[in-house]
Amino acid sequence: MITKQTKVQLVAELVEILKGATGIYVVDFTTMTVAETNAFRAAVREKGLTYKVAKNTLMKRAFAEVGINNIPDANMFGQSGLVLCYDDPTVPAKVIKQISEKSNKPRLKAAVLDGQFFDGAELQTLAQLPSKTDMIAGIIGSIAAPASGIVGAINAVMRDLASVIEEAAKKNSAA
Repeated sequence: MITKQTKVQLVAELVEILKGATGIYVVDFTTMTVAETNAFRAAVREKGLTYKVAKNTLMKRAFAEVGINNIPDANMFGQSGLVLCYDDPTVPAKVIKQISEKSNKPRLKAAVLDGQFFDGAELQTLAQLPSKTDMIAGIIGSIAAPASGIVGAINAVMRDLASVIEEAAKKNSAA
């Protein structure tokens, strides 16, 4: 049996790792074999993510302490593990989807990305979201597009003007 002091320590540890997380994924690892669990942990570690297993009640307490109150109790059942990221919140969804495609394990219960709750059924949607880097590149491209359009329009006017002058010069030399 876990003592109250140990529970307090575990909650404090969970609070600490939850504080800077941009993406919080709650997964169900029930019926995963040791080999599947090790493969999952390795994939999570490889992407620089954090994986932590704790009791659901302790997770709920830690969530409440950091202000995450939008995960319904219905999503906190059975054996739960947390996959946390601190940079790009879509990376864990891609890892979970990739691993679960082989054996439907682990199963996503819930996710919170930048404060927004997603149900476990939305794994496919989350995994298809563009990464933070891709979104930034798209925004920069959109910002740069009007400027390049203006340059192209100016060049087209100059090219057309040069064409008109050339045609006029040919007409004058022919006359």
